[in-house]
Amino acid sequence: MLDLLDRIETGLSPDAFAERTGLHPDLARKLVALGLLDAHRYAGGEMAFDPSEVTHAARIQRLRTGLGLNYSAIGLVLDLLDRIEKLETAARRRRTSSWTPAA
Repeated sequence: MLDLLDRIETGLSPDAFAERTGLHPDLARKLVALGLLDAHRYAGGEMAFDPSEVTHAARIQRLRTGLGLNYSAIGLVLDLLDRIEKLETAARRRRTSSWTPAA
């Protein structure tokens, strides 16, 4: 029973993940194998997804259906978007940390 509670608290089963994202569980497993989604593995080999991966799956679906990108291209686009976000965050920090109020 405790093992089941641990699974519920630490992540979504492939079926629960599929229900939330609209992805087939096999496709979710494929996206994990391709490195596009992250999942935890339990000692028994069962997979669980962090709830934040639902957002990542939606982003992957938008790139796939909206732009018609293949999975390799999606991986590249996601990496570039992450880098852009980090650069923008760093630029904002530099702008705000160098500003001092007038005395």
